[in-house]
Amino acid sequence: MSLRAFHLLFIALSVVLAAFFAAWAAGQYQSAHDLTYALVCVMSLASGVGLSLYGAAFQRKTRRL
Repeated sequence: MSLRAFHLLFIALSVVLAAFFAAWAAGQYQSAHDLTYALVCVMSLASGVGLSLYGAAFQRKTRRL
């Protein structure tokens, strides 16, 4: 496995982890109604979107390597 492929795999796994963490925080917010969980959910979703954009840009940039 090349370093490029490993990097893309690691980004994809990080996006999945961010999505699961956001789902967990949303569930905790529904049961506890603590604003901290809502903020964690939003931040995790933003991180997942940012990682997705970074992964797409990285793939485009390293396509010819």
